[in-house]
Amino acid sequence: MKKFNWPIWAGFLLTVVAFLSYPFFFINWPVTRDFPWASLLIFAAAAFLLFVGLRRAFKPGRRLISKIVAPVMAALSVLILALFIFISFIESRRLPASQGAPSVGQKAPDFTLADTDNKPVSLSELLTKPIEPLRPAMVAEKPRAPKAVLLIFYRGYW
Repeated sequence: MKKFNWPIWAGFLLTVVAFLSYPFFFINWPVTRDFPWASLLIFAAAAFLLFVGLRRAFKPGRRLISKIVAPVMAALSVLILALFIFISFIESRRLPASQGAPSVGQKAPDFTLADTDNKPVSLSELLTKPIEPLRPAMVAEKPRAPKAVLLIFYRGYW
């Protein structure tokens, strides 16, 4: 009885996992948002397994079905990789630029968002509310309104 060609199936399964894992990495770790290096590493491991599986399928004495299934699985994996590259590197560049977004240094329009305690906080409130002193020694100082507010938005974090 011939051995089961597990590397070709594991390589195909790993290719599907790599394709589907990008949103998971994108949402959970900021370091993977700008470049999909984690998914590409999984694709590289899948390519290695596919290569081993193809070599194994064409060894002398293997059944014809193995010689048919292995290239089909490898071709499907290459198509999945090509789709991943097309979506993440080519189509993502076609996203329209945000026309209404303020540029660096430009004053932001007034808005209201929920803070970490789900209390509404507006930009105008942040600019007019006096800053409380941090240390007891500074209590003698009169609280004053801030001159500016630093806004930090995390791209794609929802």
